[in-house]
Amino acid sequence: MLSSSVSAPPLPGTRLWTRNFGLFFTARIVSMLGDMMMPVALAVAMLSLGYGVSGIGYALGAWMGSFALFIVFGGVIADRFHPLPQMIGADAVRCVAQGSFAVYLWTGHPTLWFVIGGSVLGGIATAMFQPGTASLVPQVSTDPTQANGVLRVSQGMATMAGPALAGVLVAATSTAWVFVIDAATFAISGACLLALRLPRLAPDHSQSMLTNLREGWEEFRSRSWLWAVILIWWVLGVFVWGPLTPLGAASIIAEHGKAAFGYAEGAFGAGCVLGGLVAIRLRPARPLLGGGVAMFLFPMMPLAAALVPALPLLMLGYAISGVGWAFWGVQWSTTMQTQIPEDRLNRVTAYEVGGSILAIPLGQVLAGPASDLFGIRPLLLAGAAISLGCALALLLVRPVRELVRRDTGANPSAGEDAGS
Repeated sequence: MLSSSVSAPPLPGTRLWTRNFGLFFTARIVSMLGDMMMPVALAVAMLSLGYGVSGIGYALGAWMGSFALFIVFGGVIADRFHPLPQMIGADAVRCVAQGSFAVYLWTGHPTLWFVIGGSVLGGIATAMFQPGTASLVPQVSTDPTQANGVLRVSQGMATMAGPALAGVLVAATSTAWVFVIDAATFAISGACLLALRLPRLAPDHSQSMLTNLREGWEEFRSRSWLWAVILIWWVLGVFVWGPLTPLGAASIIAEHGKAAFGYAEGAFGAGCVLGGLVAIRLRPARPLLGGGVAMFLFPMMPLAAALVPALPLLMLGYAISGVGWAFWGVQWSTTMQTQIPEDRLNRVTAYEVGGSILAIPLGQVLAGPASDLFGIRPLLLAGAAISLGCALALLLVRPVRELVRRDTGANPSAGEDAGS
């Protein structure tokens, strides 16, 4: 189905690995490595401290909730100024926050409120960082599709190595060391971003922040393919992504031990590597349709977490899920970067990211009470079924399935509804 709509690969003369892209790539993969270690370490730490599934959900929900609430402001600030300084500042804040938590783990018994407070601070800092990652890709590369594919592969590698490394560290040493490494990754990321040499931009400061917010919302609202996907992601966030880490961690750790959860997450990363590699070469003429087909592989992760088979089968399920997730991610990122006007991309990205993940903290917070009421396995099985429904919805919504790939380098006009 996809092969009939594949476009030609980038021209041979296109050079991806410039100095700027190399620095940006290093910053992203190092930071991602630390980020992928953190959920495993946090889940093990919360269980070890006696806070249980609810504690994991509260900590992750605090991070995700603050991130979702503040990312719109991060996008507006990035468009009014240059995103690079605020990204470097966000890395510095996250470095200090993760380092402080590591010290507290070594010297005492962190209270639940301390963990939640640190999660809120980390979420706000990430909200200041994330919008700029989309707008920097076209600035450091000449082929956004190829660049996004390589970045998705690197994210898959980090997702593969990070959880597995975290599982080994928490089993052999302590969770504090994972947070030390996470803090170091933010320091390296900030240094690489500081070394970037980007052209000076001349943002328009004549309008107020409120006007900028309103314009970003109009750009978001005018694209039916965009807000339709976000609505689908709301369902996925509440019922699948939100509860998946707390419930999956509890299910897998209870059956196979602490390290096994890291290995399973690592297998998901291996699948993301494969999915990203495929996405570099396979470029559907209708990218969201192709990505929607790939999303039918994603339910294998909640299904494997629910059934908890032998470790090799568990890892296989997670890996298959990662293939679909990464292929969708490349199509979605490239679509955003080529369909949205460059001078408003940060704001629209902020609405997109904030909208797509705002439901996740709700699912995370509800994971503990819901598991007490219904049980962990039934919730994970329901998540697998709902994931299938979300993949089907991506194919049924006309503006999503019919959106045509925009050629690299095109400059979309402001206010165009590319999905109607």
